[in-house]
Amino acid sequence: MAEGYKTAGDAEHQHAEPHIVPLIYYFGVFAVLVFGTIITYFVATVDLDGRLFPGANTLIALLIAFLKMTCVVLIFMHVRWSSRLIWLTAIAGFFWLAIMFAFTMQDYLTRSAGVFTG
Repeated sequence: MAEGYKTAGDAEHQHAEPHIVPLIYYFGVFAVLVFGTIITYFVATVDLDGRLFPGANTLIALLIAFLKMTCVVLIFMHVRWSSRLIWLTAIAGFFWLAIMFAFTMQDYLTRSAGVFTG
């Protein structure tokens, strides 16, 4: 093979430099996680079901959890600086989670109201 000649297979075997994340990102994610946990606690102590709609507390807690999960995935798992294939895999995981939530909610919402004993 000639000097300087590269094939498509050679590009696959080249290793990129590791991405070094500044500490401020980690401290920022830590702050989001702590603040999100505190907010989730305070939201759980207030009855939003009577003020907004049934299930509002659960919805707000899930939104806060989604925000925290997104920060962890983007920063700690380095998805923010990864290739498109990694982004596609992460988005596919979120899509699969949405499907599982949809199936769970479909089962939950089709049950009749009543007292369930264990």
